[in-house]
Amino acid sequence: MSSNQWTLQPSDLFSAGPVVPVIVITNIEQALPLAKALLDGGISVMEVTLRTECGLQAIEDIAKAYPESLIGAGTVINTQQLADVAAAGAKFAISPGATEALLAAGQQGNISFIPGVTSPSELMAAQAHGYDHFKFFPAEANGGVKALKALGAPFQGIKICPTGGISLSNAPDYLALDIVDCIGGSWIVPVDLVEAGEWDKITQLCKEAVAALS
Repeated sequence: MSSNQWTLQPSDLFSAGPVVPVIVITNIEQALPLAKALLDGGISVMEVTLRTECGLQAIEDIAKAYPESLIGAGTVINTQQLADVAAAGAKFAISPGATEALLAAGQQGNISFIPGVTSPSELMAAQAHGYDHFKFFPAEANGGVKALKALGAPFQGIKICPTGGISLSNAPDYLALDIVDCIGGSWIVPVDLVEAGEWDKITQLCKEAVAALS
C-alpha cells in the first residue's frame, strides 16, 4: 500500500493545526475528559504516547468517543505497536526514529506513519521508502531551529514536525521555517494539570496556543 492510500494523509495531519499535543496518560480515566478539553480548546489532533500501560486503551477509548478527533499514537517504536495502534483506532502513528522494518510496515499499513529523523542519512533512508513528512526529535537537544534550517536546505518538498523542548515562546521560530507546518508540544497538556483534572485550564492553554500560533 502506498502512502496515497492512507485514510488520513500526512499533509492533512500537519495542516490540521499549528500544535500537536504530546500526551502522556497515566490513568485511563483521564483519557476522555482530556480529549474533550483539547477539542473544546480548538485542537483536534492528539498524539497519545505509548509510554504508559494505558496508552493503547486511551487511544481506543478516544477514537470511539470522539470520532471527530484526529487521534494518533506517539512513541511507536516497532511493527507490533504500529499494528496495535491501527487496530485500536488510531488515525496516525509517530515514531521518535525509524528502522527499516518500521518504514516498510508503515507504507503497507492503512494509517499515516510519521518516522522520526535527526540527520540527513536518516532522512534519505526514509525518503527511499516513500516518506516526505517527518518528526524531528528531540528538537531543541538536536540543534533546534538552526539545525532544522540546515537540514531542510538540501531536501525539497519535505515537511517536518519538530518536537521536544518546544514551548509557546519558541514555537513561532520553528513555524517560521518553510519545512515546518506544525510543532509537537506538551506544554498545553502539563502533567500536573492532567493529574489534577484541571480540564478548563488545559482548554484555556489550547485556546491561547491556537490564537498565538495560527
